[in-house]
Amino acid sequence: MNKEAIRTRIEEIGIVPAIRLFSAEDALFAVEAVSDSGIPIAEVTMTTPGALDVISGLAHKRPELIVGAGTVNDIETARRCLDAGAKFLTSPGLDIQVVEFAVKNQVVVLPGALTPSEIMAAWKAGADFVKVFPCSLLGGAGYIRALKSPFPNIPLIASGGVTQGNVADFILAGATGVGIGSDLINPEAVRRRERDWIRELAGRFLKTVQHARSQRAA
Repeated sequence: MNKEAIRTRIEEIGIVPAIRLFSAEDALFAVEAVSDSGIPIAEVTMTTPGALDVISGLAHKRPELIVGAGTVNDIETARRCLDAGAKFLTSPGLDIQVVEFAVKNQVVVLPGALTPSEIMAAWKAGADFVKVFPCSLLGGAGYIRALKSPFPNIPLIASGGVTQGNVADFILAGATGVGIGSDLINPEAVRRRERDWIRELAGRFLKTVQHARSQRAA
């Protein structure tokens, strides 16, 4: 799957699950559970123990999945993630060098940004999407709506505080997609290996995002 196909798939699904757990085993279970629930995308954060092993294992065993690396804060980490097989890179903040590294290596990149200046810088550097994080602390969906006015052509991924209760608001406000953590990858569901629990949550988020998109289009 090339860069364009990955970028298109992320935009089509509109949900980037953030896998931030306490072990490689938990992370592997979470990725497989959410992908089998209709969201074949996962951001395995570098704060998860054994994250690179999880990415590498999935890249070899489940090449159809779009497994990327999160919390990539420097070029050395970015290089290790790509070597492991990561199909996209994302970070909580903006590091232009990481963005440029991803562009040079033809890899989808979703840098974090918060202010209009950071969003402009990320886009000019070649970002495929700009992850607005932590979105909820600056007004949530209202902030996304305000940003889309001057930046109508920049695909924004709302992240930080996205829940079942407000995910539709972010899409209606103009977000291309959302990043979701524990509200989708429930830690207790992972601990108990409750696939159906995660499957139910994934189904709800997918339906809500699709419905909000149809409303926005109308």
